[in-house]
Amino acid sequence: MASDNLKNFLESNPDFPLIAQRLYGKDVDVEKAAKRYVELGEQHVEQFGATHYRYFSSPGRIELVGNHTDHQHGKVLCASINLDTLAAVTPTDDGKIVVKSGAYPLIEVYLNKLDKNLKEFGTSLALVKGVCDYYVKHGFTIGGFVATMTSTVARGSGVSSSASFECCIAEILNVLYNEGKIDPVTKAKASQYAECTYFGKPCGLLDQSAIALGGVAYIDFADPEQPLVQKLDWTVDDGVVLLNTGGDHSKLTDCYAAITSEMGQVAKLLGGNYLRECDPQGLAVKVKLAGLSGRAALRAKHFFEENERVEQAKRALLTKDVASLRDALSSSGYSSLVYLQNLYVPGDDKQPIPLALEIARETGASAARVHGGGFAGTVLLLYPNQNKRLAAGILAEVYGEDNVFDVSIRPDGAVFTGVQM
Repeated sequence: MASDNLKNFLESNPDFPLIAQRLYGKDVDVEKAAKRYVELGEQHVEQFGATHYRYFSSPGRIELVGNHTDHQHGKVLCASINLDTLAAVTPTDDGKIVVKSGAYPLIEVYLNKLDKNLKEFGTSLALVKGVCDYYVKHGFTIGGFVATMTSTVARGSGVSSSASFECCIAEILNVLYNEGKIDPVTKAKASQYAECTYFGKPCGLLDQSAIALGGVAYIDFADPEQPLVQKLDWTVDDGVVLLNTGGDHSKLTDCYAAITSEMGQVAKLLGGNYLRECDPQGLAVKVKLAGLSGRAALRAKHFFEENERVEQAKRALLTKDVASLRDALSSSGYSSLVYLQNLYVPGDDKQPIPLALEIARETGASAARVHGGGFAGTVLLLYPNQNKRLAAGILAEVYGEDNVFDVSIRPDGAVFTGVQM
């Protein structure tokens, strides 16, 4: 029966090989990808008795350059990748959204009951309600559906599993009930609103924007309500590997908060609410005379120079200057070590991120930097494509296969894939 279902799926979707290559990379195992879709469809039929359904895909994201800049209204270069949240979806007219994802409990959201509930903070149910509430408040249409989901956007891998889920819900509602007319930035804002207001986790707009936009995205957050966005192509031959070095982010809240607080202190000293509003001229002298910490001055210096590196990386992609792109990424990593100081917790002699970066260099990485918040977790590595698989294999021997993510940058954000049954 399973082989019959696979055959029927491929016959019903003759363009699937091209779709799979676009979403999951030119080296994708098309049959394996098709089996994943078929198995999800079978689960959807079993769970909901659906006779017709469409497939939606929402990617994970990486931050290429722009470490800890968005909360100071800075610039970032980010990208969507081939890890995704995949959903089989059927519209309904019963006024509720029902989502089943793996072994997680069933989510039911009644569309006439979208009030925020503090008891729901930290749950996927809250994320669904938050996206719906944003759409309603901004004049968009919402409606019911049932969805069965699976995800390769692993929690803790630093590629934003929650934002991938939020943007998937936003795109499903966009396609089913808004004729696909909601623009990517609005979908990103709806997703950010859900995470901040309903889920209870303050966040910038970086993750959601990268996932909603797709491809490589240059984002300038000078005005967070109306960020300047430019989509770019990945024009270099280097491939991307993400490496999870380990560590517990739940114990690092104070470390993350200190970065925002210290940058804010310097911004206030320089006459602004955010560093983006300030002139860095004489920064170190002003901080010293004011009695602020030296670390605050160094972190502010990182912000101003990181914005310049984002512009460098953008130019490098536009001109296909591989050397300049590698330099921007590695210089970003060095600045995060020396100035931003978020590669390890003070006093930690294990220092998993600096050690991982050194191992990456030993395995031939062309560029290496901390990825995301820092202190623990993932690093982003570039390798020439001809060396990437060999290097990923060595890293897997050291860190375990589950901690090495050989990824490709995909051109599409959260989308209806065009695949249906």
